[in-house]
Amino acid sequence: MSRQQSEFECQACGYAAAKWLGRCPDCGSWNSFVEERRVASSTKRSRATDGNAGPVRMSEISSADAPRIATSNPEFDRVLGGGIVPGSLVLVGGEPGVGKSTLLLQISQLLQERGRRVLYVSGEESAQQIKMRAERLLGASSQGPGIEEEIYLLAESNLEKIIDAVKELRPALLVVDSVQTAFSEALDSAPGSISQVRQVAAQLLHLAKSEHVPVFLIGHVTKDGSIAGPKALEHIVDAVLYFEGERHHNHRIVRAVKNRFGAANELGVFEMTARGLLPVQNPSALFLREREVSHPGSAVICALEGTRPLLIEVQALVSDSQYSTARRVSSGMDYNRISLLVAMLEKRLGFHLMGCDIYVNAAGGLEIHEPAADLGIVSAVLSSFRNRPLVRDAVLFGELGLSGEVRPVSQVYPRIREAIALGFRKCILPSGNLPLVDQVQEVELLPVKAISDLSDLIFEP
Repeated sequence: MSRQQSEFECQACGYAAAKWLGRCPDCGSWNSFVEERRVASSTKRSRATDGNAGPVRMSEISSADAPRIATSNPEFDRVLGGGIVPGSLVLVGGEPGVGKSTLLLQISQLLQERGRRVLYVSGEESAQQIKMRAERLLGASSQGPGIEEEIYLLAESNLEKIIDAVKELRPALLVVDSVQTAFSEALDSAPGSISQVRQVAAQLLHLAKSEHVPVFLIGHVTKDGSIAGPKALEHIVDAVLYFEGERHHNHRIVRAVKNRFGAANELGVFEMTARGLLPVQNPSALFLREREVSHPGSAVICALEGTRPLLIEVQALVSDSQYSTARRVSSGMDYNRISLLVAMLEKRLGFHLMGCDIYVNAAGGLEIHEPAADLGIVSAVLSSFRNRPLVRDAVLFGELGLSGEVRPVSQVYPRIREAIALGFRKCILPSGNLPLVDQVQEVELLPVKAISDLSDLIFEP
């Protein structure tokens, strides 16, 4: 026996209410409630995600039965934690035109070259459009062996038909482009609504676990830059990959915001070319390619993104303010952190920065959230304020406290090795990290204990 039920759900976070509300009490969005109708069944059936009917001892479960699937793309494998895990559900999000479909088409080509079957489902484009893009980017041809050998294209948005196609073809990888266009016949709501997105993701999760097929979902982003229905999707999927950075640059950055099978916050760097997205072998050299060594206000920091150390240029510009309230502008870094560091500089060193406009930028479009960048940010601000370039061939990293102390950071040795590989000869680091570093001959280690000792190290005598 079934009956019709209706409720109002927030399209931003999925909060459900019995009546329409103007403002969501959970996420604060205005005019986001839409009436959703569904059929409620009186009987509930449970589903085992791995085929086990009852509890099993952990010692009896083997983790070596399903090894990771290598894609021959080192950057993509790094983001996923070493390769594709069979039975995983991965969400890939980003702005329109950033390269989501292009990247997954390339991964599909790499897998089919290894003899693995791939099913590419598109609810937005026809099969002919996908084939044309594959020929343009990947060099696929309709004659001879190419991308079409083991890649099957399906222009379908009905979830039940997609599941039937998967069970018939038994592919090694399923790509759904996009999750907002897919819909289930069990619900009456329109495709892209929060209830449909949740239903589609839950059904595909069950399909991935029961059939041991890795599934990649492409998700659209909303006006504020987040994937539509983020609360529902990010809790269901196993991994969330975001394209970040400026889409006008030649490189693309893919970051793992969530990963149940690897390190979170891991990133991969790709370069957009006429042949698609190619992995960048040395991202630090890419971010420092156009750096001017003798330019005031420029400092090189070593930030740890996931398990990878990256050398990034931090630029600062300090100028006299023409207004009563000085401006603080940051790009790629936290605005509140910049204001905190500037206030600490003014208090501890006595510099009059309250009447100056300060602009801080992370070159290359990369977003930096690690506190180890504090030492480089402060050095760039001091360099621009004094109009003096920093010491040549120096890399800085360290966290600053409000009292002006320089605190130790983690993973100091990989940071030093990355600086040596790029040809830097000096490393300014917290004095607390010095006992943790073995004797290094290739670089000069300059420890700093407090912010008051920084000026003697970052400028030439």
